[in-house]
This record gives sequence, structure tokens and C-alpha cells, in this order.
Amino acid sequence: MTAPTFPVGPSFGAPAGRAAVITGVGGYVPPTVVTNDDLVARLDTSDEWIRTRTGIASRHVVTPGTATSDLAVEAGRRALKSAQDSQVDAVVLATTTPDHPCPATAPAVAARLGLGGVPAFDVAAVCTGFLYALAAGAGFIACGLANRVLVVAADAFTTIIDPNDRSTAVIFADGAGAVVLRAGTADEPGALGSVVLGSDGELSDLIAVPAGGSRQRSSGVRPQPGDEFFQMAGRATYRHAVERMTAASLRSLADTGWRPEDVDRFAAHQANARILGAVAERLGIGWERQLSNIEHVGNTGGASIPLLLDQSAADGSLTAGDRLLLTAFGGGLAWGAATLTWPEL
Repeated sequence: MTAPTFPVGPSFGAPAGRAAVITGVGGYVPPTVVTNDDLVARLDTSDEWIRTRTGIASRHVVTPGTATSDLAVEAGRRALKSAQDSQVDAVVLATTTPDHPCPATAPAVAARLGLGGVPAFDVAAVCTGFLYALAAGAGFIACGLANRVLVVAADAFTTIIDPNDRSTAVIFADGAGAVVLRAGTADEPGALGSVVLGSDGELSDLIAVPAGGSRQRSSGVRPQPGDEFFQMAGRATYRHAVERMTAASLRSLADTGWRPEDVDRFAAHQANARILGAVAERLGIGWERQLSNIEHVGNTGGASIPLLLDQSAADGSLTAGDRLLLTAFGGGLAWGAATLTWPEL
């Protein structure tokens, strides 16, 4: 299988002699669960409709007073415990729902984790945020700015979702996932292989929150009702998600020297079951090699992939030595893919 010819973005391999290696993983979802039946009570929908179109049966949501940083701190704490180390040299947080427009949320997360005055910053790439943050953390290690980096992806997505919008309220949920990276060599299990990233800002209107930013505020025009909520053009998003994730995955595999049949486990952003199935089919990866938690977690935005990795490692569906392909797509538009061999944690 060859990659499509349209641009997918540059790829980045591990530099000679120094690579970023995953040495810990952690995940967290808030305890409150919302089932499809709970949503049926207020939306014009049914459990069958939601399951058929999204693959989701239930999802975890934050309760009043819980913010993105609360989720990030817990996932970060668990990742540090998994790595058997309480100290890192930098923190990168991927989120679409920061605690505040200003300042960034990552410094507060670092402080609450007792990490001292380490550099900490946010990355905004929506559902592809974890891969972008992972690349940023790997870059810190590659250029010698850090030996260990905590990469967290956390989203309280339900705080920006219109609870009465059936197209989004049934899909999105809240959660956080994290990994610890350390400096190592490219031939180690856990070392990041080829990372492919791309974007297309000409299609930014497909996935957006229209109000609240400088564009709307500086216009002097009051936002329309609902503009404060997340909006998505579903059909166009589906097509671009499938095309871009497939192309990025093929590029990453080719750069790594793998074929689709070499992949033991496929960990895609848990957008919805139809998108996941379409990408896997195009790649020729059967269901038995696909990792999924969307049925009981929903779409947790940037947190999706690290949360999936944590849960899959815990339940045994992801084991040391598995050749792993990651891919994601989200607003921006932004997309990405990466390869690695899962380490013993």
C-alpha cells in the first residue's frame, strides 16, 4: 500500500545517539459516568442511534468545580509513579480547555506535582495535541534541554460542548493521559520512531469555537447564541479525518521501515467508531490489532491516545514488544502519526 499523494506534513526521526524513550504512562477519568440513557432523557436520540453512529455507550464527565488541571495533575502523578521517578526537567501539556485563557495551565500542573521551577507550557492542537506535545517533549530531549519530560494531554471537553447539541453532546467526554519521556537511544523499546505532523489552516472553520478569542472580541460584534460552544462540520470532518490519518500513518510506517502488516497494535485517536474502522480498513489492520476504549470513555480530545495506552497496558491488550502505530486528527486542521515499540513498564 502506498501513501496518498496529497501533503501530510513533515516527518521527524530520532537523531543519532539520542532519542526520547517512554518510561512511564498514566491516565485518569473523572468518576461521574453519563450513559446513553441519561442523554436520551434530554436529547432527541436513542441508545441505538448513538451506538450505531459513534460506538459510545457511556462517558466520564467533570462535575462543577473540576477543571482541566485537576485531570492533568492526576494523570501526571500516575505517569510519574509508573516511571518510578518524581522529578522531570520539563512539562508539556496538550489541551483545548485550559483552566484560563491566560496564563497557561501547564505551570500550575507542574507546581501542584511538586516539580519546582521546571519549564512548563501548553500546546493547542485539539485532538492531535498529544502527538504535538510528544514531539515537543522529544525535541527538548533531542537538543539536550532536558533528560526527562512529562507529557500530559487533558481535556474537560464537556465544558465547551452545548449540552443540547445532539451532534456533539453524545460524543465528547473528559479525561487525561500522560507519559514520561527520558533520554535514551533509538534502538531501545519505547523510543519514538518516525513522527509525522501536519496542518491545514484553510479548513479551520470545520472544527472551531467561534466566540471568545481575539478575532471575535476585536470585531466589536456580539457573538451569536451558541458561538461559545464547540462546533463541528461532521461529514467534512469525517472525510478529512480518514484521509489525513491514513496518509500520516502510511508515511510514518514507511519512514520507520514497517509495513501495515508489521503493526501489532493500532492506537488511533478515539474520535468515533466509524472513523476508526475506516482508517483501519484503509491501512489493512484488522480489528484484532486495534486498541479501543471509546465504548466506555467516548472522545476525550487530546487525552484520547495516552488514556488509551494506559488502559490498554493495564488490561493486557498492549504488552512489551508490541510494534505500535499512533495516529490522530483534530481541529486546526491538524493531524499526526508516530511509531514505537512498546516498552516494559
